[in-house]
Amino acid sequence: MKKYTFTEKKDTRSGFGDGLTILGRTNPNVVALCADLIGSLKMQTFIDENPDRFYQVGIAEANMMGIAAGLTIGGKIPFTGTFANFSTARVYDQIRQSIAYSNKNVKVCASHAGLTLGEDGATHQTLEDIGLMKMLPGMTVINPCDYNQTKAATIAIAEHAGPVYLRFGRPAVPIFMPEDQEFVIGKGIQLTEGADVTIVATGHLVWEALQASEALEAKGISAEVINIHTIKPLDEEIILNSIAKTGCIVTAEEHNVIGGLGESVARTLSLNNPVPQEYVAVNDSFGESGTPAQLMKKYGLDAKAVEKAVEKVIARK
Repeated sequence: MKKYTFTEKKDTRSGFGDGLTILGRTNPNVVALCADLIGSLKMQTFIDENPDRFYQVGIAEANMMGIAAGLTIGGKIPFTGTFANFSTARVYDQIRQSIAYSNKNVKVCASHAGLTLGEDGATHQTLEDIGLMKMLPGMTVINPCDYNQTKAATIAIAEHAGPVYLRFGRPAVPIFMPEDQEFVIGKGIQLTEGADVTIVATGHLVWEALQASEALEAKGISAEVINIHTIKPLDEEIILNSIAKTGCIVTAEEHNVIGGLGESVARTLSLNNPVPQEYVAVNDSFGESGTPAQLMKKYGLDAKAVEKAVEKVIARK
C-alpha cells in the first residue's frame, strides 16, 4: 500500500490566503471582501498588493454577500471571507436570493469550519454548512484536505463560472498532497488501492483515513482511500468503481452526519449499487469548547473512529 508522510503542518486557511495572493497577481478581475476578519482569513498580502481591489465591509456579512453579487455584474470575480458559520447560516437568505438564484459568480470562502475551530465553542463552530450549501441549486461545494489542496482549489475556482462554497479550517494539519497536483472540480482522487473496503473522506478526515488504512493493513484489511474534495458535484464514478471491487464503504467528514458527504454517497449507492455503509461524522449534535484534537477524539472523527467503522462495515458484508 502506498504510504503518505508529511514534513510540515500548516493550516488550510493559509492555503486560501496564498492562493488568493496568486490570483491577485494573475487575474485582474479577482476582488476580495472581508467581514472584519482579515487576519483570520490570511488576506493581508492580497490587500497589500491590491488595495484598490479589496473591500472591508465590517461585521455586516449579509451586506457583504449583496455587494459581492453586485460586483459580478461588472465582470468582477468576488471572493468573500469570514468564518464558515457566518458565511452560511447567518447569510443564507442573501446567498440564496442574491447569489444562487441568479447564478452569480461569487466565491463564498469560509474559514474555521467544523469542530476544529476548537476553543471558540459551539456558537462559532459549524457542522451544518455543507448541507445548507449543497442544497442550493447550482452551488458548487468544495472541502479540501490540506494546505496544498486548499491553495490549488482557491486558484481553480476563479476559473469556474458560477457560485462556489469553499470550506477550510483553522488548525495546522499535515501537508501530504503534492504541491503541483492539478485541482479538478468534481473529480475525486484515489490515494490508495484496496480490495476489502472503500473509505471516502473529505477535509481534515482524509489524513485520518490514511492513518486508519495503515492500521487496518497491519490487521490484514486492505482499504481503498478516496479523497473527495468536491462534495457537489459528487464524483459518483470513482465511488461506484471502488465499491464494485470492495463491496462496502465508510464515509468520513467533519460535519453533521445529517446532510453532509455521507448522505450524498448514500443517495448514489441507493440509486446505483446499494452496499453496506458506515458513517464517521458528528452524530446530530452541536460542538463544544476544546482543543481540535480533543474534540476530534470525543466526537469520533479521528483515525481510530475510521478504523472501527471499517471493521463494522466489513462485518456487514
